[in-house]
Amino acid sequence: MERDLAQLLRHRRIAILTGAGCSTESGIPDYRGPGTRERARKPMQGREFASSERNRQRYWARAAIGWRRFADVRPNAAHHAIAELEARGLLAGVITQNVDGLHAAAGSRNVVELHGALSEVRCLSCGVRESRGRVQERILELNPRFEEMRATIAPDGDADLPIDAVSDFRVPECELCGGVLKPDVVFFGESVAKDRVDAAYAILDAADVLLVVGSSLAVFSGYRFVLRAVDRRMPIAIVNLGESRGDVHATVRVEGRAGEVLPRLSSALSEPDSRHLSSAT
Repeated sequence: MERDLAQLLRHRRIAILTGAGCSTESGIPDYRGPGTRERARKPMQGREFASSERNRQRYWARAAIGWRRFADVRPNAAHHAIAELEARGLLAGVITQNVDGLHAAAGSRNVVELHGALSEVRCLSCGVRESRGRVQERILELNPRFEEMRATIAPDGDADLPIDAVSDFRVPECELCGGVLKPDVVFFGESVAKDRVDAAYAILDAADVLLVVGSSLAVFSGYRFVLRAVDRRMPIAIVNLGESRGDVHATVRVEGRAGEVLPRLSSALSEPDSRHLSSAT
């Protein structure tokens, strides 16, 4: 099937849509991939964060621990392969549902981060932005015992902490106006900003084929691009571990890890034939 994938993509301009499965090999857990049941818990909802000081305290306490490991993750072979494809002029661009910034770190330039980036924080009152690294410094000044605290990392820079570790956590405020700080990401239950959706559609509309990498497409914010491709009669390829919502629409589907399949694909597309994939299933 990998040979079929290369044949489908060859001589076509590619739009790539990536999900959490593109970053799991960098050490970031996902919400729906293999092993999810063992670690699953309800993610923070946007309305919960906005309406409750206690929920914000819980979020920031967990994020204070999770950020240390999240900030240290590095792009994996899939991110680098995608950046190589762009450098060779084969991509219309990358649309990502991830908030880790790893596509840019790998060298990709035309990237639309649908759900924002954890590396920035904004004030819900005055709108001022601040780097997540600076907020982390202030968090540790307010909560010095969190400097040495350890916990299991969860998706999106979160971490699992017992309730008693959260109860006395001091939440940082906006340095300018004292308002509520929120990571500049789309929480569950929130809508993606129209300008980001439009920018992502522009990438898709400039392409001849859609390649989905590491996404179950369970969330509409990503699945909408599969529907757009169907409407435009664009071929769709999917590389994922496990089933995805878009499988029924796929011209080619490859079951595999992004960090293994994408480098082989990049090599195959650099050659006039598919001999790099001759031994792949």
